[in-house]
Amino acid sequence: MTHSIDRLSCCFRRRENTGDSETTPLLRAPPQDPEIPLPAALHHVFPNNGPLSPSHKKVMDRYAGNKIRTTKYTFLSFLPKNLFQQLYRLANIYFVFLVAINWFPQMEVFHREITMLPLVIVTVASSLKDALEDFRRYKFDRIVNYRAASVYDWKQQDFVLKCWKDVRVGDFVKVVCNEVIPADILLLNTSDPNGVCHMETANLDGETNLKQRQVVRGFAASNCSFQPEHFGGTVVCEKPNKNLTHFKGYLAMPEKKKIGFGRESLLLRGCTMRNTDSAAGIVVYAGHETKAMLNNKGPRYKRSKLERKMNTDVLFCVGILFIMCLIGALGQYFWLGTFPSTPPFVPPDSSNVYIPPSLSGFYMFFTMIILLQVLIPISLYVSIELIKVGQIFFITNDVDLYDEETDSRVQCRALNITEDLGQIQYVFSDKTGTLTENKMVFRRCSIMGTEYCHKENALRLAALDEAESDEEDPAFPQKKVPSRLQFLKGKSAAALRRCNSARARIGVRGQAEVTLSPHSDVAFSSPLETDVAPDWRLQRITGDEAGQMEAWGRVSRIGGGACYMDFFLALAVCNTVVVSTAMHPRQRVTGPLNSSTLKSLGHIQTLLKRLGSLSHVIASLHSIPEKSGPTSPASPASPAGPPASVPAGDEVDRGGVTDSGSLNTSLEDSEADLPSSDDVPTETSANPNSDGLCYEAESPDEAALVHAARAYGYTLLGRTPDHVTVRLPQGSLLTFEVLGTLAFNSVRKRMSVVVRHPMTNEVIIYTKGADSAIMERLAKSAENQPEENKRKRIAAKTQRHLHLYAKDGLRTLCIAKKVMSLQAYTDWLAVRQEAESAIDNREELLMETASHLETNLTLLGATGIEDRLQEDVPATIASLRKAGIQVWVLTGDKQETAVNIAYSCRLLDQSDVVFTLSTASLDECNSFLDCTLEEVKRYGVQPPWQSSPRGLRGPTFGLVLEGHTLGLLFEAGLQLRLLELSRHCRSVLCCRVTPLQKSAVVKLVRDKLKVMTLSIGDGANDVSMIQAADVGVGISGQEGMQAVMASDFAISHFKHLKKLLLVHGHWCYSRLAGTVIYFFYKNVAYVNLLFWYQFFCGFSGTAMIDYWLLIFFNLLFTSVPPIVFGILDRDISAGTLLSLPELYKSGQNSEGYRHTTFWVALLDAFYQSLVCFFVPYLAYQGSDIDVYSFGTPMNTASLFTILLHLAIEIRTWTVVHWVVMVGSVLLYFIIALSYSALCINCNHPSNPYWIMENQMADPVFYLVCILTTVLALLPRYTFRVLQGTLALSPLVRARQLDMLSPQVRDSLIREWRNQESTSEAVPDQVLSSPTKPGSPTEPTVDRGLTLHKDGNEDTGNPFSPGHRRSISTMTI
Repeated sequence: MTHSIDRLSCCFRRRENTGDSETTPLLRAPPQDPEIPLPAALHHVFPNNGPLSPSHKKVMDRYAGNKIRTTKYTFLSFLPKNLFQQLYRLANIYFVFLVAINWFPQMEVFHREITMLPLVIVTVASSLKDALEDFRRYKFDRIVNYRAASVYDWKQQDFVLKCWKDVRVGDFVKVVCNEVIPADILLLNTSDPNGVCHMETANLDGETNLKQRQVVRGFAASNCSFQPEHFGGTVVCEKPNKNLTHFKGYLAMPEKKKIGFGRESLLLRGCTMRNTDSAAGIVVYAGHETKAMLNNKGPRYKRSKLERKMNTDVLFCVGILFIMCLIGALGQYFWLGTFPSTPPFVPPDSSNVYIPPSLSGFYMFFTMIILLQVLIPISLYVSIELIKVGQIFFITNDVDLYDEETDSRVQCRALNITEDLGQIQYVFSDKTGTLTENKMVFRRCSIMGTEYCHKENALRLAALDEAESDEEDPAFPQKKVPSRLQFLKGKSAAALRRCNSARARIGVRGQAEVTLSPHSDVAFSSPLETDVAPDWRLQRITGDEAGQMEAWGRVSRIGGGACYMDFFLALAVCNTVVVSTAMHPRQRVTGPLNSSTLKSLGHIQTLLKRLGSLSHVIASLHSIPEKSGPTSPASPASPAGPPASVPAGDEVDRGGVTDSGSLNTSLEDSEADLPSSDDVPTETSANPNSDGLCYEAESPDEAALVHAARAYGYTLLGRTPDHVTVRLPQGSLLTFEVLGTLAFNSVRKRMSVVVRHPMTNEVIIYTKGADSAIMERLAKSAENQPEENKRKRIAAKTQRHLHLYAKDGLRTLCIAKKVMSLQAYTDWLAVRQEAESAIDNREELLMETASHLETNLTLLGATGIEDRLQEDVPATIASLRKAGIQVWVLTGDKQETAVNIAYSCRLLDQSDVVFTLSTASLDECNSFLDCTLEEVKRYGVQPPWQSSPRGLRGPTFGLVLEGHTLGLLFEAGLQLRLLELSRHCRSVLCCRVTPLQKSAVVKLVRDKLKVMTLSIGDGANDVSMIQAADVGVGISGQEGMQAVMASDFAISHFKHLKKLLLVHGHWCYSRLAGTVIYFFYKNVAYVNLLFWYQFFCGFSGTAMIDYWLLIFFNLLFTSVPPIVFGILDRDISAGTLLSLPELYKSGQNSEGYRHTTFWVALLDAFYQSLVCFFVPYLAYQGSDIDVYSFGTPMNTASLFTILLHLAIEIRTWTVVHWVVMVGSVLLYFIIALSYSALCINCNHPSNPYWIMENQMADPVFYLVCILTTVLALLPRYTFRVLQGTLALSPLVRARQLDMLSPQVRDSLIREWRNQESTSEAVPDQVLSSPTKPGSPTEPTVDRGLTLHKDGNEDTGNPFSPGHRRSISTMTI
């Protein structure tokens, strides 16, 4: 840390009297720019509002313009650059090498033009594809670059229209409502009198909720119009980078004053302006230096596990090719050596010199490379790309993976790792929003040590669940509403979701239909989240506004009704929620609504006069319009009303405290002055939106708390950067001046808002956050011991309530406040401003200043918010477990909350032995690892993915880790021991972990265990974990699209992961594995025909098949069937794969593609090539048949053999399969017959004229083809028959089940699953039967080895009824 808080404070105090105040206007005449050296590490922007000095112009000329070019090529550079990129590929280099050596006469095999044909075809096809793609990008760039923007012209002294491409860094740009922002702009002025505007970042990160941006301090004065010509400051900020959530810098003013700014003042290119008529600012980044362009990445490309293994086997093929070429070279050398002199059929070279046998053998080595070039399956890479495109098409169009509610389907963002979905061994999942719905429902709260259970709200939620289940009851079918996917075929879902307002919908006849739900387009606004039924006991207290106002008027005094008022004010104020109207949810409310729900000012004044002399309070209230009738807080929606009297144990201390000269009216007296319930109409919770307000929150937690405060009458009406207005239960308004906001982040785990008390002018800090971040910052007073004891009792009770909330799986937050004097706040603000203007260590300085303010807090209470599980999460986790996938949950929630959710989603089972590690001592960590590893070894438990003998499976273990302990283990280098323990655990749960710890855990498992990992999450804090895994899956949930944008695949619900892995993953892997093996087999089998022929032609490098037929064999005749096989083949049906998740283990074990399967396929290829060569050879031995007539039956039999070999491997025949298989055979005969008939003299001196016709007229040709095909395929067919009859693997059994009727199949599947569950069942005797002490053979789990180091933990019996979650727990 460069500066401490004390040093910064002293520095600023010395400058207070010399510098300008914060209200000094920044719009002034520009002075002459001094010629000073500028640091190269910073980004300096000089305003373009006049002539620039030479040094400033030199700096500005270095910055990029706003013109973008996403194309790869220009008209002139396309040909050379594209050719260079084509030759950069390994396959094309191989083709170029073959063409080059074929140009040498000594090595020539084919005609030079024929050898060039594969290279030309591949290059031209790729070039055309690149040209079309680049032309599309060019058209899009032209549209963007020629958009109009309003830019200030200093010569015309006004804003003029310019194209986006003409905007430069330093220009002043004005943006109007609903206009796209042309560059990264520092906001200097808005039409909003509060100096704010909102932008929608859907085009950038997919988030539809609005982001508020604020003018740099000094430019928000409504009475001062923005005049760019008078701007004299210099913008100093960080260099362009792609971090969307980070931006820092300062304005260097001519008066040597620095004014800091951050991300809240930056408008990002590509976003859309909302809610503001106009906004203006200075361009800081343009063109390709903007954050949007720096983050503009294409699809993610990874190398799959199967592809890595395939590359290894390609190297084996290269080795085989080398051996075959070496045999050919040595063969010719020894064959020529058998002649006493040069044979007459060996021609001399161009110099009439005969080549010696050794040199001729050397040339023959390269000739054999040309002849056997197909042995290297270069076409395999192209075919795999086409297959993966087809697989992705079917995955994205799977109806079961489509979410009708959000109109979203699965997204495949990584195009070449589809087969990795079938080999996953570990799944790392976030909890909130991934396993849960991320729809926060307010359930319970604790205020000043008193717990309010909200039974009425629980009844409401139960009724809502019952209603939802009734809607899904098949006994009452309802007419299905077609989805938008059916109606809006030509309109993207993203465009639909980016609607900027809830406009009236147009019916079929043109009339306007008003939307029934005003929150239909607003996030976190379902009835489940917005409707809260108040607790009647708490409602009685909050309804006494007069008594609370009296106590709250003395805010320094904590106690009585003021605490309840402060609690709900904190819920309503301490957030970043944007208030908008129901009919126009994108139109922000900046002040009190002119609604009939507000009380008249006269009524409020009368009420306050009864309380005493509070004229200064009346002056602080805003003018409130007249109304027709008063309102009262919401009444409970419980069918049974509150009892006539409150039990003594539930009574709350509400007595007022009187001081000299302060309010002395008690709450009971004030209640008599309030209107009776008969005179006050109630606002029931059944219609919480009757006032027409919508809340747009950045997180569901904030929305839930605001709606909870609203249920008790504390309604957030409007928010600006400087003020926030809250309506109290009786209708009066309270407006706070907002002095500052300390935003929430994952490190601080809390948020604070600083406001000015409207009555006492004291500064109040409302803080909410995790209990670990709040409890340690509570005030401690040694002077007033009774008050300190009271605070301790409240904190202890609240802590117990938090523990109970967490046990119930609720998300907990603590609410606190702090009162400080104006002078103390002024001193702190001076330090804060210097920290904001710092460039180096800015984050550390801001963190330290925030920590300095958030101390000596007074605890107000706590909240419990329910985040319910998503649909089918337990079933999905159970299926993944049966599939052999280990599921880990990494969450930032409390341990109790996470453990409760883990049991609810079946991550932990009631029979699991759970080890819990939560300590800050390294010695205790070592002891824990020693004890637990010894405990596991005593049972001889195998890792979960290894099979155990039937009936001998021991207990299952679970591991729970705290984040701080996990960090300690990593720092001490104990990761491997932790990993060894986790390998024996069925599930691992990590709580209170940071995003970096999540990624560290994933990398540890991935790198050390060498397993395939998958990470799934929905929020920005999951991005590092998603990117660290082999496969990253994002959930398009309620927390934006950061996780989706960083992922390889995106789904809408966790349950979709089940089919994505168990079905599509299995299919993709089995298809690609079979396709790769088939390609290796096909190429080796065909090339060996030419190799065997060399033994009969003196290793001369000649071929017995026409060159064109050789090329067309792989290019046309046998290319399409394996591609169709890789896209459409289904070895097992989707229903069977979902019913039997154990079938997924075949992909985990790489059963479809191993080194053994590779070598077996090559051996089969060698055998079939021998049969295809020697059967025709023996058939035509001794005849006068010519070479091409001898090769034609070989070629035809090879085609039949290779295609029928694929037919044996195909498991699901479709019309497409039949068409391509029969079409390939017909195409062969059509081309061969046409070529033989037309090629009279096209391959002189050996021409294939009428050879195919003569062969087809000979019966021997058909006999040879049939016999050869049968003999070649007989071993493969026999092996498959025996495999399906004798060696019944799970996959073979599943295929046989698919052939049965549905009733029989379902019955056999149930029997199969019962057998599996019986074999994996844990014997009760192992878990519960007592054993003799010291018995080594029959250990018992219930040893009670429990080490508690948490002072808040209950040290009683851990196995008490209602708290026992496992058979044994070991806790540190």
